[in-house]
Amino acid sequence: MYAITIPEPGGPEALVWAEVPDPVPAEGEVLVDVVASAVNRADLLQRQGLYSPPPGASPYPGLECSGRIAALGPGVSGWAVGDEVCALLSGGGYAEKVAVPAGQLLPVPDGLDVRKAAALPEVTCTVWSNVFMVAHLRPGETLLVHGGSSGIGTMAVQLAKAVGARVAVTAGTKEKLERCAELGADVLINYREQDFVEEIRQATAGAGADVILDNMGAKYLDRNVQSLAVNGRLAIIGLQGGVKGELNINTLLRKQAAITATSLRARPLGEKAAIVAAVREHVWPLMASGHVRPVIDRELPMSEAAMGHRLLDESGHIGKVLLLTP
Repeated sequence: MYAITIPEPGGPEALVWAEVPDPVPAEGEVLVDVVASAVNRADLLQRQGLYSPPPGASPYPGLECSGRIAALGPGVSGWAVGDEVCALLSGGGYAEKVAVPAGQLLPVPDGLDVRKAAALPEVTCTVWSNVFMVAHLRPGETLLVHGGSSGIGTMAVQLAKAVGARVAVTAGTKEKLERCAELGADVLINYREQDFVEEIRQATAGAGADVILDNMGAKYLDRNVQSLAVNGRLAIIGLQGGVKGELNINTLLRKQAAITATSLRARPLGEKAAIVAAVREHVWPLMASGHVRPVIDRELPMSEAAMGHRLLDESGHIGKVLLLTP
């Protein structure tokens, strides 16, 4: 088979479409013929040598895929060869075939093309686990999403609106904010021109956001805590703004607030399977009804993955960038 390899860390040009050995499904795994994968910021870090796959994972980038089951490994039940699926991966999605733990498989949602389903696993699992399983967003509460036009952001807006929450977003252009509004965002903040702390204060009559989904990390830490409501919850899922920040613990105590930080890739198989099962239970019916849909910026041949990486490097996208196998 062919896969995107990274012979040496570097820029997008470090990605090489090359022939590699076929994976073999182990106990509890299935082999998937990949139709599409998607570009995530973790892939950019891996390309730069800054985010190695966990032990035992595929060395190739790609944290999600869609396709059809080609073979079942020992001990797998409930799936059949030919089933159309999408999957959360620890790596290996940028390839023509990938071995996947059965607990990380999802059926392609009703009414959705198998190709487009590649846009779903990473964003739905990230949003559902952080915003709902950890931060417990409830109807009537306010969610602030940083990077509202990203793949994660566009999914967070839709899911929060689907459960009856109010949503504020930050983004850097008028076009991106308009797309967020089309998805249901109530409060639109251009972070290049506006102070999100003040905008959230005004939008909530001084109360603050109940939940904040943050992809920036250190750069926004203090301002995020300022923006939280009493009993607010800050969920950190990215480090685009650095890894070390200063925290005013008195503000945190005064607000009786909480900060969590999670990632999906290195979680134990059982935790990933539990998140995938929750997504199938709660999110997939919203997909089937059409209330929630993937937002796809564009589709590229997988051999041109470098172009997809450049788009994310430059934040020149809205929603997901898909990579299609030949």
